[in-house]
Amino acid sequence: MTVYTAEEFTAEEADVLRRYFTNLDQPVFALVNLPEVVKGALFARYSRTALSLRRLFLKEFVGELDIEGDQSIDATIGLRRAEELYDKVFFEYGDDSVAQLGGVHLACEQASNVLTKVLEWGRLMSYLEQSTRYIAYDQRLGGRYRYYRDPELLSSEFGTRYIADMDRMFDAYSALIPQLQEFFRGAQPKDPNDSDFAYRSAIKARALDAIRGMLPAASLSNVGIYGTGQAYEALLLRMRAHPLPEARAYADIILTELRKVVPSFLKRVDLPERGVRTSAYMDDTRASVEALSEQVFGDEAGGPVADDVVDLVDFDPDGEIKMVTAMLYPHSSLSERTIEARVRNMTVEERIEVIKAYVGSRANRRQRPGRAFERTDYRFDVLSDYGAFRDLQRHRMLTIDWQPLSPRHGFVRPPAVDAAGLVGEFDAVMERSAALHDLLHDDFPDQASYAISLAYRVRYSMQFNAREAIHMLELRTSPQGHEAYRRVCQRMHAAIAEVAGHRAVAEAMTFVDHSAEPTLGRLDAERRAEEKRQGQTGA
Repeated sequence: MTVYTAEEFTAEEADVLRRYFTNLDQPVFALVNLPEVVKGALFARYSRTALSLRRLFLKEFVGELDIEGDQSIDATIGLRRAEELYDKVFFEYGDDSVAQLGGVHLACEQASNVLTKVLEWGRLMSYLEQSTRYIAYDQRLGGRYRYYRDPELLSSEFGTRYIADMDRMFDAYSALIPQLQEFFRGAQPKDPNDSDFAYRSAIKARALDAIRGMLPAASLSNVGIYGTGQAYEALLLRMRAHPLPEARAYADIILTELRKVVPSFLKRVDLPERGVRTSAYMDDTRASVEALSEQVFGDEAGGPVADDVVDLVDFDPDGEIKMVTAMLYPHSSLSERTIEARVRNMTVEERIEVIKAYVGSRANRRQRPGRAFERTDYRFDVLSDYGAFRDLQRHRMLTIDWQPLSPRHGFVRPPAVDAAGLVGEFDAVMERSAALHDLLHDDFPDQASYAISLAYRVRYSMQFNAREAIHMLELRTSPQGHEAYRRVCQRMHAAIAEVAGHRAVAEAMTFVDHSAEPTLGRLDAERRAEEKRQGQTGA
């Protein structure tokens, strides 16, 4: 039994697609024989469309390409000489650095929102995931709602209940979309200066933002990945050791597709003495720590909370001193110890003067201060809804870990749901989600997380340096961002200033926005996009 829905193509469409995609009927496929700019543009468009990547290519890209010269190309045919060279250097000699030189664009479709977090774990890859604020999940795939159907679970005594509850959750979500859109249209009528398109887009995004918490973690998503052979090997070793059956099954599909384009880089993955042993090591250590954790804590578990938690649990009191030392270091011939001793004797005002000079006058958030801000770190213990976590988790220049999904910490109901008078409908989905999770947990502890709605809170730790803090907190507090992660990042910024006492670092984050979220947070962004479109068309 397959859990994936194969897309249908005409003979003419299939003839074109075979030249650029490694298969036409699987959820994972690599992109080949295309200019890098086309592959990048395809992935950039990927997050804001409900279309599959192959369908998107046919609809919006193939007409712009000259494909006449590619008629004889078969995407599954490799280059033998290159493979022989890589075999000798990489596999025989063990030179791992060679595997950093070959990259692959890989599309991963129909993956659950639990699996996408596994796919996006690695730091040395680039990801682009389908957005819940641009894509309405009332659209069906192959006549069915878009959620993962675990084969083992469906064949169990809980299979019928799982399908029935999931369908009802999606029914409720779908019914609220037009009601929330009508509510926001009444809350902020259209400005005559706004185009219909910009206004409709902002209304839709705001409505989907308000109810995305009703979606279960089983909801399917598409993820575009770009990575080197070395990064894919690391990804596959982790996935093959993962306790979630979906992750292990998906790893086999990924391996099959990657071997069509970079087989030499992945020869070690399933060798008994190499990759298999490494995956077994990962599995053993996870199981051992899990068992010890149960001995230490037993049945002790956190309960529901009234508000999100953003707790700065660790920082360096001397962080700003060390940063100033790092700022001055490249401009001196003295040892670091000597420079730091001199900095410690400075007045606070003198150190702030150095920091201000290093930061300079930033015109926008893309002008980021240099690596001296990497000299100090912050570690936060966060409890927020899963929707906020899934957005913050994609920042890769940090260390992040999270606990299993469950309903134990309660859920977050957006204020807009209350204001629109839809509390009953929203809370009914949360109750169904928790009941299904608890029903599945004893027999299917890993698959039970599929039942958890994105509005439920999850606990996770985030550790990052001050330079990453500038990037992440400025980006994630912008008015067009989702209120859930805006709230988390606003509190992080306040804690860096007030708890750590690193006020100069906090002040360097010029573009952190502490304003309340506007009624239509995306409207300004849609207006700017509309202006760009008009400029390109000469309208």
